[in-house]
Amino acid sequence: MATKHPHQDADPVASPPPPPSRRPRGFASASASSRAPARRSGEREKERTKLRERHRRSITSRMLAGLRQHGNFPLPARADMNDVLAALARAAGWTVHPDGTTFRSSSLSQPLLPPPAQFQGAFQAASVETPAFTSHLNSYVIGTPLDSQVSGLLTDDSLSLSPSSLDSVVVAEQSIKNENYGNSSSANSLSCMDSHQLMRASAVWAGDYTRTPYIPVYASLSMGIINNYCQLVDPEAVRTELRHLKSLNVDGVVVDCWWGIVEAWTPQKYEWSGYRDLFGIIKEFKLKVQVVLSFHGSGECGSGDVLISLPRWVMEIAQENQDIFFTDRVGRRNTECLSWGIDKERVLRGRTGIEVYFDFMRSFHMEFRSLSEEGLISAIEIGLGASGELRYPSCPEKMGWRYPGIGEFQCYDRYMQKNLRQAAFTRGHLFWARGPDNAGYYNSRSHETGFFCDGGDYDSYYGRFFLNWYSGILIDHVDQVLSLATLAFDGAVIMVKIPSMYWWYRTASHAAELTAGYYNPTNRDGYSPVFKMLKKHSVILKVVCYGPEYKVQENNEAFADPEGLTWQVMNAAWDQGLSISVESALPCLDNEMYPLILDTAKPRNDPDRHHVSFFAYRQQNPFLLQGNVCFSELETFVKCMHGEATQNFVD
Repeated sequence: MATKHPHQDADPVASPPPPPSRRPRGFASASASSRAPARRSGEREKERTKLRERHRRSITSRMLAGLRQHGNFPLPARADMNDVLAALARAAGWTVHPDGTTFRSSSLSQPLLPPPAQFQGAFQAASVETPAFTSHLNSYVIGTPLDSQVSGLLTDDSLSLSPSSLDSVVVAEQSIKNENYGNSSSANSLSCMDSHQLMRASAVWAGDYTRTPYIPVYASLSMGIINNYCQLVDPEAVRTELRHLKSLNVDGVVVDCWWGIVEAWTPQKYEWSGYRDLFGIIKEFKLKVQVVLSFHGSGECGSGDVLISLPRWVMEIAQENQDIFFTDRVGRRNTECLSWGIDKERVLRGRTGIEVYFDFMRSFHMEFRSLSEEGLISAIEIGLGASGELRYPSCPEKMGWRYPGIGEFQCYDRYMQKNLRQAAFTRGHLFWARGPDNAGYYNSRSHETGFFCDGGDYDSYYGRFFLNWYSGILIDHVDQVLSLATLAFDGAVIMVKIPSMYWWYRTASHAAELTAGYYNPTNRDGYSPVFKMLKKHSVILKVVCYGPEYKVQENNEAFADPEGLTWQVMNAAWDQGLSISVESALPCLDNEMYPLILDTAKPRNDPDRHHVSFFAYRQQNPFLLQGNVCFSELETFVKCMHGEATQNFVD
């Protein structure tokens, strides 16, 4: 007799049949029949909710842009409405605590009056200080030691300043800076001082930098000292320049090692003789060296009238395959650097782009390993794009670009288009495998294009897909190159330089940043993903610090904000735990630039007391040899960086 399994079903004959299913009636019947349409209705409602949220965010971004542009409010890059309300309240003289507690400041002697009728309903850029606060601010700006500023502010009982209300000091100081460098307005000046005096106070203030952190200072050598045959052109001129720099007490020099010179004629045949002689002379003066491995060409001439291009054998390959270069929408090739589309393509005599960079870095390390072990070479900067910066060559002057043009996307070579098609196919929208056709030209303005204008296609489904892909190529490139750089240099200090695309920063789209590869509109943080990748490889971030390069009127027309962009970049980098260095791209011939650089290198209002790791001065010409025009100013500037002197740059 067979044994029944304990979990075997009972005999169907012995068990009673199940009751017949009843047809739903009344409300149950209506509910069952409407379940599928209700599900479709819910999906439509979710889509409408997304559209309403997107519309709300676009309105918020325009409001924030208007406050920054017309009211000079130093709002955070990712400000929410709480930040806006707090900034407006502080501008009106109120005190706002971090927990939201808001009350009238005790120093206000009169109640606030409503605005005149002609101004009701509009934003006003009002004064942010009371007379008592203004007098105290003057003592803070002019001549107050760094160590005593916070304590001095906290001990003044008449001001009733809590740690949270120190933000008002930042607001006040920012308005002073804008009076000189940014978008000035008479409504933003302090009520008890003349606006011209405020401009002078911000640009020519004297500050005590003794006992502040020591920041090493490096000065770049002119690129014409090495010719196209990798020979040192004039050793005595180099010694003279180094002697001047040594007298300024600089810590070292910056030297560009050009790929187009070292590996100029034959693949994997490297000539380092000129740089070997140069490093030997630098060693005589006991200066340190920061080396820049430049994988791009240069169209500018140095003192030796040297035009530096990519290696000759690369240009020979390009005669048969021009798609190894970045390409714009009309098919023009940019020969300054190789396209990132060939990073994994074996089109360079059997090597990929990444392998070519790695072989060059490994050759440098093998040639100068002893100098690195001795400490002569303190850091190595890796060139990752146009001008050695981590960016697409979106604004090439040889293509006709002029400031403040938005630039063009550089993704139309065969290999980049192949990558774009793969990304669109993976997304399920193959018709997105194209570049924007309404993004304008190199010298277009944001509002003139359908892609970058307010509410433009940059924020559409396609626009977000394309910009994510475009910036993702940049992040993937830096990840691959730095992975091999870490392997080649084995523990050396590695640096990466990012650009300062500050024009059109006060618009919603940030067009110049988008074409350069940084997906950083007002409703998205485009730098943190890049910095997260840099943190993965433990590199130092180099930030380009521009001074008052253009007139205020030109900056207004371009909606430019150099200080705002620098603030966002440095804070995003510090949030990721990155060390920062600063490079000046302009000659320090204007006294207004010294306070700007010092304030960037040693922020006075940073609660975490951040400061940069070092400062690099990139001079375009060896002007130190042209006389002692700015010798004393540079000497004082270096001492301030070293924490040894009181700044005094009065004309």
